[in-house]
Amino acid sequence: MNQKHNVTVSGLNMQFSAGSLAQLAGGAVFVTVGETNVMVTACAAQTMRPGQDFFPLTCDYRDKYAAAGRFPGGYFKREGRPSEREILISRLCDRPCRPLFPEGFLNEVQIIGQLMSADLINDSDIAMVNGASAALHLSDIPWNGPIGCVRVGLIDDKFVANPTIEQMYSSSLDLIYVGNSKDMLMIEGSADQISEEKFVEALAFGHEAIQPIIAAIKELQTLAGKPKATFKLIGATPEARAIIERVVPAERVSAAIFGFEKNVRSNNVKALKEEAKAALLAELGEGKFTDVDLNVVFEDLQYKAYRSTVLAKGTRSDHRDAKSLRPLQASVGVLPRVHGSAMFQRGDTQNIAIVTLGPTKEAQDMDGLTGGAKTKSFILHYNFPPFSVGEAGRFIGPGRREIGHGALAERSLVPVLPPEDAFPYSIRVVSEILASNGSTSMASICGGCLALMDAGVPIIAPVAGISCGLMTEMDANGAITKWTTITDILGEEDHFGDMDFKVAGTTKGITGFQLDLKINGLPFEIAKTAIFQARDARIEILKVMLASLPAPRAGLSQYAPRIQTIQIDPEKIGLLIGPGGKTIRRITETTGAQIDIADDDSGKIFIYSNNGEAMARAIAEIDGLCGGGGGPGGGGGGAPIEAGKLYHGRVTGIKDFGAFVECTPGKEGLCHISELADFRVRRTEDVVKMGEMIWVKCIGIDERSGKVRLSRKAAMKEMEAQKQNGEAAPAPAEPAQG
Repeated sequence: MNQKHNVTVSGLNMQFSAGSLAQLAGGAVFVTVGETNVMVTACAAQTMRPGQDFFPLTCDYRDKYAAAGRFPGGYFKREGRPSEREILISRLCDRPCRPLFPEGFLNEVQIIGQLMSADLINDSDIAMVNGASAALHLSDIPWNGPIGCVRVGLIDDKFVANPTIEQMYSSSLDLIYVGNSKDMLMIEGSADQISEEKFVEALAFGHEAIQPIIAAIKELQTLAGKPKATFKLIGATPEARAIIERVVPAERVSAAIFGFEKNVRSNNVKALKEEAKAALLAELGEGKFTDVDLNVVFEDLQYKAYRSTVLAKGTRSDHRDAKSLRPLQASVGVLPRVHGSAMFQRGDTQNIAIVTLGPTKEAQDMDGLTGGAKTKSFILHYNFPPFSVGEAGRFIGPGRREIGHGALAERSLVPVLPPEDAFPYSIRVVSEILASNGSTSMASICGGCLALMDAGVPIIAPVAGISCGLMTEMDANGAITKWTTITDILGEEDHFGDMDFKVAGTTKGITGFQLDLKINGLPFEIAKTAIFQARDARIEILKVMLASLPAPRAGLSQYAPRIQTIQIDPEKIGLLIGPGGKTIRRITETTGAQIDIADDDSGKIFIYSNNGEAMARAIAEIDGLCGGGGGPGGGGGGAPIEAGKLYHGRVTGIKDFGAFVECTPGKEGLCHISELADFRVRRTEDVVKMGEMIWVKCIGIDERSGKVRLSRKAAMKEMEAQKQNGEAAPAPAEPAQG
């Protein structure tokens, strides 16, 4: 076995180890933070598929239940498909690593991270990114690293590097910062309306915090690294490039792109491509060129066309200047019956957002394998069907992109939601993308915010999101010599540009952000320009949004559940639940209301219903059972059953000898089979059914045992006599009103 090498990062409780495990992998590193340990490996394929013209990079992270001393849940006691958390961490690793591979390197690369030990104090996401950086840097795979990753929190107005899971509960900022020794590469996270000035300070703090990590990875590479291998770089042949560029010069590509809508641009470029292919066939002949030649050159031609006029004149393909937004539209209440809805459109990008309100029990359970929250009561789901880009494709469950975009929109809206004690609902927002041409995640934030307001959710402040792009010129050494940041990027500007910097927030400050690059680093000067440019655009978008609905609606939709909160003696929670949940289930079923009990044992009860009568009946049930919904000492359950009285009770048990009937909450008696009717009853089920409400009369109570004897026959006789005498029939009281 080879020698094990350890390198410690001072001040961050982090250690890198390599050399003794997973020795057949291209690169393998163990990253330890506290007692949380992640193993990360990197491997590259030695060959490529014929005709391949893209770079297949795969990043896969997996939580292992054994790491936390647990069994996987469910029938199959084995880890299965990746969870949402695992997918988000995989994407977190992919995005900063991808732009650092050499241009033309298309061999498949796979990065795998596995949680080996979890201390429930330190999260594993930061360790995964740093482990990927170290594994790639130690391997023989060509890669322009290393990079470092750190989480930045803001606690008591002080920045903290890599705070613990518990510390993050007190933080108003969750910033994941990734960069190299000089520039930033990727950021993502959320904030509690942090100002742009404070956000820039946080970025600077994060950049300084990653430098010891980068130094440690470099040190480990000198101890355990491999020499870089030589791989064939893929590009167009000089002969094919010369023919294509002669037949389709740059000015023709620009003419096909500028001033047209998306579909027209695509068709124009497709026609030029067919013309170039015909020229290749005529001049080189069949089999003397490949689609790779054609695709690579046309990527280069469009790359130059989309950038040239922006950098030279500040004019874009749709004739906007660098800072202008596309036309905006916003409307609310676009769908009937739903609890809240909105449509938001920016240029070709369009979404409809739908809000559903539900009881707290509808909150999503979280696995909590590495600590943190166990549930979340706000969920945003993002759907991206193929028709949104004019294509026919597979219409299946959400992919990684949809999960990632939904998570970005979700965390951007969370900071403005009302606290759960003031608005105790579970909230689900679904963003349906109807058309896509750039920044659908930001449209999801805008549409989702309006839908929340339409649903009557009392948000703290409206939120809008926008994306800024970047066009650059570089010298032979890769240094940026000229650059322009652009607001509200098109899909093509995202593809052929250098940056996608998404920023969401209110008029007060930032609530969510995500930066992706296609270049090897972003200087702080450019990042700062984009941040403030995004703020100006955000304020313009908010004006349009608020013109459609200035503030959250004062009331909920008639179709949304209403809520009533009552307080009972915490010691009576067990009485309300009943054995095996029998009592609370019975109240829910008979009234039609939904009842949730606060998890903090405070005695707080939440009753949900969109029917006022059902709500009143449920409150009366709980009031009778738990003593008026008061505090300690507020009563002792349902009223006792009294001999000679009539009760409208629920059948709770069917036996051969009769039926048990609950007359008041928690108080029941036996109606013997002989007392069910004024005729001979052969089977109890022939007269009454389980759960049925029937009238009974208490005909006796055993003084020793307290057993209650009931009679349906006597109740029917007495009620018939009252009817004949012209007396009012007894009110059909429910058991809680016994």
